[in-house]
Amino acid sequence: MDNNQILWVDDEIEYLKPHILFLEEKGYQVDTVNNGAEALEMVAEKPYQLVFLDENMPGMDGLETLQRIKEARQSLPVVMVTKSEEEQIMEEAIGAQISDYLIKPVNPKQVLLTLKKHLDNRRLVSEKTTSNYQQEFRQIAMDLAEVRDVEGWVSLYKRLIYWEMELDKLEDESLNEILHSQKKEANSQFFRFVSHHYEDWFAQPQEAPTMSHTYFKRHIKPEVEKGPLFWIVIDNLRYDQLRTIQPVLEHYFVVEQEDAFFSILPTATQYARNALFAGLMPAEIKKRFPDKWVGEEEEEGKNNYEQDFLQDQLKRSGLGQLSLGYEKVTRHDYGKKLVDNLSNLQQNDLNVVVYNFVDMLSHAKTDMKVIRELADGDKAYRSLTLSWFQNAPLLDLLRQLAEKQIPVVLTTDHGTINVGDPTKVVGDRSLNTNLRYKTGRGLSYSPKDVMEVKNPEKVHLPKQNINSLYLFAKEDLFFAYPNNFNHYVKYYRNTYQHGGISLEEMIIPSVKLRPR
Repeated sequence: MDNNQILWVDDEIEYLKPHILFLEEKGYQVDTVNNGAEALEMVAEKPYQLVFLDENMPGMDGLETLQRIKEARQSLPVVMVTKSEEEQIMEEAIGAQISDYLIKPVNPKQVLLTLKKHLDNRRLVSEKTTSNYQQEFRQIAMDLAEVRDVEGWVSLYKRLIYWEMELDKLEDESLNEILHSQKKEANSQFFRFVSHHYEDWFAQPQEAPTMSHTYFKRHIKPEVEKGPLFWIVIDNLRYDQLRTIQPVLEHYFVVEQEDAFFSILPTATQYARNALFAGLMPAEIKKRFPDKWVGEEEEEGKNNYEQDFLQDQLKRSGLGQLSLGYEKVTRHDYGKKLVDNLSNLQQNDLNVVVYNFVDMLSHAKTDMKVIRELADGDKAYRSLTLSWFQNAPLLDLLRQLAEKQIPVVLTTDHGTINVGDPTKVVGDRSLNTNLRYKTGRGLSYSPKDVMEVKNPEKVHLPKQNINSLYLFAKEDLFFAYPNNFNHYVKYYRNTYQHGGISLEEMIIPSVKLRPR
């Protein structure tokens, strides 16, 4: 047994000899001292893996010794052993970051169980996780062959995310490679599913899942009719990223309801977020607001009129009398000002807050070398998202909303995918620059790599001209031009893009949060 050095600190250590012998028979090396001062010296000299610490000792007591040990080695697990179950003592010990506690008299099996929980936990969890995933792998493979509907795809995607995040905790990269392969196959089949059904969702809307343009009616309208609501939209937030920040959210909120809905195509901000706020598909937005829909070829910002679109949707939904607050946060300092202004925002019936950080993070990975290195893959990308969230003004805003007992609906407009392989496309100068979808005329491309929409009217997308079509890249492909092909591919491979068809981009989260 490696890393098995234990320190036991107790002023009556001689009475614990049977416990010490029992642990030594189990392969642990146990050092003993009878006071806090010697314990600190021993901790400084040896790389102990865990300390059993008596709470009630003369001189330097257990709580003071605990604090001094943590100052020297913060990550060293300390198990407090105490005769007392007084609430104040336990609160102090827990506040000082004990790993566990035992109540005297302890028996050897309790001690052994505690050691296994804290020292062998990683190995035991790793072995169990590996075993469970090996069984689940076969089940997912069978279910993947059978999935036929939207509910099946949502369920399968959530399972893949669950295992991806579980395997992140292990050191066995081979399992991650197996899961990556399984996820790639899932995306391949999901692409075929969407290609086959997407037009039907508009021809028979009663058969369609909740999508960007129907989300407000089904999820926001019923909530805001009950009372004041904050609707927070984090641009470009994937399901796995929500799972990453969810434990932080649950300090302040109960997740009362969790849903998945589908981003429209293209899974890009200009289309998906405008549809979300307008409650209309892009072709209808362009028709209803000809002066506010900005075409692909125009230089103007593509999301400058979201508040107007939302106000119009409120009127069409019979909610025109509601007071609306709309804020778009693209800078840290503005996020802080928003928190400071919360008392004024509270006067509104509906407050919408759009946070652009995750979207900026995905773009930064493309443009900045340091972000490329920090977010080398999905695991690191999730970690960066969590770090941002824990330090963002958004979390301060959510804390205060929880304190004020204001409910929140948190969602996104579309997801994003880490692209791998290129597929060539050729078009004229008016061809849009997005790497996951293209729209224009006279395009040359590989039909097997894309979903073609030759009649944009059928999926309610605007046309640049009479012969325009749309192409949506499948799986993790990205469009590349033949000119300077190798440089282009090297620059964009392993960057986060959106606009095409993948589980990560299309199946997106929505959670209703009730303050604790």
